[in-house]
Amino acid sequence: MSGLKQELGLAQGIGLLSTSLLGTGVFAVPALAALAAGDSSLWAWPVLILLVFPVAIVFAVLGRQFPSAGGVAHFVGMAFGSRLERVTGWLFLSVIPVGLPAALHIAAGFWQGMFGWQGAQLLIAELTTLALIWLIGTRGAGSSANLQSIIAGLIVALIVAIWWRGGLSFSALSFPAPADVPFSGMTASLAVMFWCFVGLEAFAHLASEFKHPERDFPRALMIGLILAGSVYWACTVVVLHFPLWHSAGAAASLPIIVVELFGKQAQWIACIIGYLACFASLNIYIQSFARLVWSQAQYKPQNPLARLSSRQIPLNALNAVLTCCVICTLGIYAFAINLDTLIIYANGIFILIYLLCMLAGCRLLKGRYKVLAWVGSILCLLLLAIPGWKSLYAIVMLAGLWAFLPGRGVAVQRP
Repeated sequence: MSGLKQELGLAQGIGLLSTSLLGTGVFAVPALAALAAGDSSLWAWPVLILLVFPVAIVFAVLGRQFPSAGGVAHFVGMAFGSRLERVTGWLFLSVIPVGLPAALHIAAGFWQGMFGWQGAQLLIAELTTLALIWLIGTRGAGSSANLQSIIAGLIVALIVAIWWRGGLSFSALSFPAPADVPFSGMTASLAVMFWCFVGLEAFAHLASEFKHPERDFPRALMIGLILAGSVYWACTVVVLHFPLWHSAGAAASLPIIVVELFGKQAQWIACIIGYLACFASLNIYIQSFARLVWSQAQYKPQNPLARLSSRQIPLNALNAVLTCCVICTLGIYAFAINLDTLIIYANGIFILIYLLCMLAGCRLLKGRYKVLAWVGSILCLLLLAIPGWKSLYAIVMLAGLWAFLPGRGVAVQRP
């Protein structure tokens, strides 16, 4: 049985991860962080990057030593057995009915900003987005990486243009003194900003498709993390310099700043780049879900989901994931379901997946990497406590999957 095609290089990996982390949050989260902590949010981004580093390093080392399309589920399986591996995989897939339709809705909102679309028009935009993701997915991870590298470049170019036109410079920045930073404001902003770094778990599924995973996967992960964090920090400087979120709202503040600086016609540019950022995040998640489904199906090689296309792409798995996305999107539209509350519960699942990965690192890694895995585990436990009782949704989901998933026969070796 052949494996996935190894075609990703370092630059492509950086493009994939950075756009995955920027995604739907690049326009909204900097303003939300500014609302939570004001000027103190300038310190919050560097602090958050330092806090996320142990988690990112553990992901990087696990992906380097055990590259697999199974991602976190594969790491967990190596550490704790095939049953918890399967539970982790299904836990990740349980995000599809809620998280992906919500991200689609955010992406379609940029078309609303350009053309004033409503209702069925936005639904068509969402379904068209899924069709484009399918088209790119049929061409392999390399095509996705090339496109997302271009999108990353466009995002960086937009922020550089705003800084240049707005007369911003590092010398003009006024950092508050560390002693003047309120602890409550810092923690509030960190809680909001952490969601910008949800995406490492999706990137882990692509580790086996690097040409040199032991060398380029960890480099791409760390450089992409720093690049995304730098873009978020630069956006925060912009929204603090042009405090428009009070009247415009967090998500709309950056596009309005673009219009203020470059004129009404520039709104199209901001909306297109915003849509592409959302598209990039959706694309890497859907491609990662497809690879997870394919990886899990290897236990039954005769399963159609376990087959690869002539281009070494898990096309059947991709079709299954996208079919699920279409059904969920149509159902949410038909019943006018409010996604906001459900997303809060789904966020707990991402933290729990991170926690399982860190615990797997505690079992699989040695030396300083093992210490970092324990530090990452403690951080994830603290993050799991922040939403309070809403985190019970993820814990109950984990327990339910453990209790009700049927047993599995003898596993076959997977690529």
